[in-house]
Amino acid sequence: MDLFLKDKRALVTGGSKGIGRAIARALLDEGVRVVISGRDRAAAEAAALDLAAETGGEVHALIADTRDDAAVDALIADAVERLGGLDIVVNNAARPGLPGKVPGVAGVTSDGLLEELDTKLVGYLRAARAAAPHLVANGWGRIINISGLAARQTTTISGSTRNVAVSALTKALADELGPKGVNVTVVHPGATRTEKTAALIAARAAADSISDAEAEKALFGGNLIGRIVDAAEIGGIVAFLASPRSDAITGDAIAAGGGTPRVIHY
Repeated sequence: MDLFLKDKRALVTGGSKGIGRAIARALLDEGVRVVISGRDRAAAEAAALDLAAETGGEVHALIADTRDDAAVDALIADAVERLGGLDIVVNNAARPGLPGKVPGVAGVTSDGLLEELDTKLVGYLRAARAAAPHLVANGWGRIINISGLAARQTTTISGSTRNVAVSALTKALADELGPKGVNVTVVHPGATRTEKTAALIAARAAADSISDAEAEKALFGGNLIGRIVDAAEIGGIVAFLASPRSDAITGDAIAAGGGTPRVIHY
C-alpha cells in the first residue's frame, strides 16, 4: 500500500534510539524527509548517519531539550529551515516507562512528578505549539504523540498521570486543529523491544535466578499476542497515522501493546 508520504517533511523528537529511532526509520522507508532530535549530540548525529546509510533517505540531527521553551521554538525553526517546511511532528522525547517496583504514594515526590509532566506533557505541548502554525499554513499536517498503556492502567502515579495527560492534550489539539487540516493522535505502546530490552531481561534473570525466557515473561508477558511488540511495529503504526491514508482518524488513541486481556475500550 502506498502511504502517499514521499517527500513529506517530519520531525521526530527523541529520535536517536528506541521507539523514536524505529519511527524515524519507518518514515524514511516511506520516502519522508526526516529530522530527528535529542539531547545527546553524539547519539543523535550517529543515529542520523546510520539511518541515512540504512535507508538512503534524507535525515538530519538537531539537538534540543524539550523541557525548555526557547530550545523547542529553535528546534522547530531549524527543522523548518532544514526541510523547507514541516508536515509531520512525532512527539517522543520522554523518559521511557520501565518495569520495576511500583512505589506507593509515599514514594512519589512532588519534584519527580513535576519533572515527568514537564518533560512529557509540557514538552509535547511546546513542540505542538511551535509547529502548529506551519502545519496549518500547509492546510494539512499530523501531530502524533507517543504516550503509553500506563494511560489505561495504574502503574506508577507519575507514569499513569503523565500518559493520561498526554491523551487529554491530544484531544484538545485535535479539536482545535482538525478543522484546519491537522490531525492529532496518540499512540500507546506497551512493553516494546528496544536496545535496552536484552539488558533488562538479563538483569531480572540474574536477580531471580530464572531463565531469560522466564524473566521476559515476568517483565513483559500478559498481552494477547504472547510476545513483546517490536519497536519496528510501532514505527509502522505511526507511519500510517502520519499518512494521508489516516484522514479519518483524529483525536483518538491507538493502543499498540499486543492487546490487553479482559479490558473493553469504546
